[in-house]
Amino acid sequence: MYIVSDLSHPYQSLTQDKIIDLVESLGFYSDGRTFPLNSYENRVYQVGIEESTPVIIKVYRPNRWTRTQIQEEHDFQWELANADINVVPPLLIDGKTLHEKDDFLFCLYERRSGRPLELDQLDQLYEVGTQLGRIHSIAKAKQFNSRPELNVETFGQQSIEIVQQSGLLPNYLIEPYQVLTGQLLDIMRQCWSAHAPNQIRLQGDFHPGNILIRDEESLFVDFDDCRNGPAIQDIWMLLSGDRHQQETQLCEIREGYEMFCEFPTEQMGLIETMRTLRQLHYAAWLTSRWDDPAFPHNFPWFGQERYWSEHILSLKEQLAALQEPPLKLL
Repeated sequence: MYIVSDLSHPYQSLTQDKIIDLVESLGFYSDGRTFPLNSYENRVYQVGIEESTPVIIKVYRPNRWTRTQIQEEHDFQWELANADINVVPPLLIDGKTLHEKDDFLFCLYERRSGRPLELDQLDQLYEVGTQLGRIHSIAKAKQFNSRPELNVETFGQQSIEIVQQSGLLPNYLIEPYQVLTGQLLDIMRQCWSAHAPNQIRLQGDFHPGNILIRDEESLFVDFDDCRNGPAIQDIWMLLSGDRHQQETQLCEIREGYEMFCEFPTEQMGLIETMRTLRQLHYAAWLTSRWDDPAFPHNFPWFGQERYWSEHILSLKEQLAALQEPPLKLL
């Protein structure tokens, strides 16, 4: 049985009073209201401010990123914001975006809202594609110096090792998992070598939950996973449905994207590799965070035999998908 200790986790001391104290250390006066937002990797709260609109505080998970890596995230957001791209950069307070108090690194954001992106609305995909093309036209000018790279080794090999060393895999699934992931790694490495993707700065986690529609324009949030990698990583998570639907969606995205940036057609063959890497990384992420009390509470199904059986089944489906012809632009 995997034992979770509330006392061992660094977020244990992040009480409501502590959150208010962090915000007020930057010159704001809270009205005492805090509201947790949907974030597991970090802790994110809306905090009420006296006679003003609330602010959003993001408290970084201790020991995940260095100060330099976080600053690169912030600088990238401001680079995009200064180019009039609809992102939500951290507030600049006393000449800084990143702050530290009581061993917590944190930043504040303006509260912004919007409605969810609808993937079946092609006009919205065109708009998102247009703005993503603008982002990538800026992002490709240079790379991150300190943030990691997304590739088969970092999201594949390392993720597999985390799961294998965790002790969470049921004994009877250890060998099938090892054999299957070995096959996946072989195919993904071949695919990666064949496409030799150029690396640019990515948002890194460009799923619909990080995109809002506001006044018919897209608004991009949460750059916590930004890193160097192939441009297609910021595109494939916008696809849904069957093969024909995905190809139709790709055409809308490309049409908007190419208003500002050349579409990475040569990386189309990496889409299933990216999908597989995301599945491997997600399982490893849950595994590595299982000592955080928030994770057993919010993911009670994780670690059960049924989860691992379904995870392996999904990976088998990906093994087949990796051997299918890539999506085409209609």
